[in-house]
Amino acid sequence: MSTDNKAQDPMEFMRNMWSKMGFNLPGMVTPTLDVDELDKRIADMKAVENWLKMNLSSLQMATQGLEMQRATIATMQAMSKLAAEGGKAPEGEAPQPNPFASSMWPWNLMQNAAEQAKSHAEAAPAQASPAKAKPKDSK
Repeated sequence: MSTDNKAQDPMEFMRNMWSKMGFNLPGMVTPTLDVDELDKRIADMKAVENWLKMNLSSLQMATQGLEMQRATIATMQAMSKLAAEGGKAPEGEAPQPNPFASSMWPWNLMQNAAEQAKSHAEAAPAQASPAKAKPKDSK
């Protein structure tokens, strides 16, 4: 009769099955009545929970950073496309004003300065070469 009682007890059945495979029953399956052991398990679980929360917040921050980067790049591409088109409209439509024109003044200023410097650099050698061709007499 005692063998029938062992077969009906699920914990005894599990212990028996695990011991035949050469393993002890894992600690998470067997309940413990030791308060210190339970406190240790609770502390371990809270440490894991805090670690997972920290990783989750890091992941969320990285995702938000990438979303901000994507939005910035998309905005810059749209602005450069609109600036390159210069307000050109498809045939039959009125040209649309550039909504970024007022915010693009530093870019336009630098482009104009670069063009002026280039034109002055090209004009300066042309003016300097005739002066060198005519030497002055020093009498």
